[in-house]
Amino acid sequence: MSTANPTYEKAYSDQRFWRKATRHASAAGKQALEKALWLYYAVKSPDTPKWARRVIYGALGYFVLPLDAIPDLAPLVGYTDDLSVMTAALATVAFYINDDVKQQASVKLQNWFGTADTTDAPNAR
Repeated sequence: MSTANPTYEKAYSDQRFWRKATRHASAAGKQALEKALWLYYAVKSPDTPKWARRVIYGALGYFVLPLDAIPDLAPLVGYTDDLSVMTAALATVAFYINDDVKQQASVKLQNWFGTADTTDAPNAR
């Protein structure tokens, strides 16, 4: 995944990302949200080069679009394709997923999910 699909790249926006992340947190699961947040915070970092941003925007665009290979509402498997695309993007831009990016994602996940035993859906960014 060296370049982003222009369709998915154009589909991405911060607003669409947060809407999808907050509304579908429980269904997507903590693992998928963690990957999405890593990508989100990496794309916001000034250290991430333009080529890597294109890859990230493509993966996040795929995440926010409601129509994809496996519908997100499908029980148990709905987010597997989203997770696969995000994992491929993460492998491509792994150098830019630094400790700061992971820390920001961790804080957000703790705000949303609390401890490992809590599965409350997120309410706000």
